[in-house]
Amino acid sequence: MSAGRSIDKTLAALADPHRRRAVELLGQRPRRAGELADALGLPAPAMSRHLRTLKQSGLVEESHPEFDARVRIYTLKEGAMADLKKWLADTERLWADQLSSFKTHVEKKRK
Repeated sequence: MSAGRSIDKTLAALADPHRRRAVELLGQRPRRAGELADALGLPAPAMSRHLRTLKQSGLVEESHPEFDARVRIYTLKEGAMADLKKWLADTERLWADQLSSFKTHVEKKRK
């Protein structure tokens, strides 16, 4: 998947406040879907849809503990936001450069 497509999928997944909160909770520790649903005050089917979107975007992955294959544990996928972080850093650098150039231009005009 290209970096641009990856960023688009990440931003689309994070556009929903429930999914952003789920990502925050998963950043603290892995959790079961029921735990996330309770913490977010969502019914199980809604939480399932949000988790499916997060998995499809590549932000979250699920695993099954050895003791019970029916249980799903959700975790943040390592490195899933690398493309977004790089894009943000590059964009911030671009803006800083543009603002610096503008400042230089304005200061020359004043003299």
